[in-house]
Amino acid sequence: MIAVSQQQADLDAMYQEIILDHYKNPQNEGLRDPFEAEVHHVNPTCGDEVTLRVHVSGAGDDAVVADVSYDAEGCSISQAATSVMTELLIGRRVSEAMGVHEQFLELMQGRGQVEPDEDVLEDGVAFAGVAKFPARVKCALLSWMAWKDATAQALDRADNPTEENR
Repeated sequence: MIAVSQQQADLDAMYQEIILDHYKNPQNEGLRDPFEAEVHHVNPTCGDEVTLRVHVSGAGDDAVVADVSYDAEGCSISQAATSVMTELLIGRRVSEAMGVHEQFLELMQGRGQVEPDEDVLEDGVAFAGVAKFPARVKCALLSWMAWKDATAQALDRADNPTEENR
């Protein structure tokens, strides 16, 4: 029993280290061009904010997440989750990225009962412990929800071009 507790403690420490590393060394931070959609989301509970841009290349089933850039303020969990998310999603087909989004959402809503798929979520598994704290789940999900909204807007623009967004 002690060995299992020690293993869990070691795993929790490693996850905390991953979150802290992404917080201190954020990936893809800073708003970049080109982009098809920009959204601003706020977590009113704790004040986390993210402005997120999505650049999608192609359209329909061939659409690829070409870039995700952001400007964020808030707690270490929200900022680290944003950094991890960008690393996970850039370069994937949108359909595949949506699957990653769903797995992260399931992990966060599982209240610590969902075993994450490390092959899919990579550093995202570090947020498994966050799922045990409902007040912090919104922090971890803020950028993921912003990405989903921005991607829907970007796809709509790609599939329905107008003079305004050509």
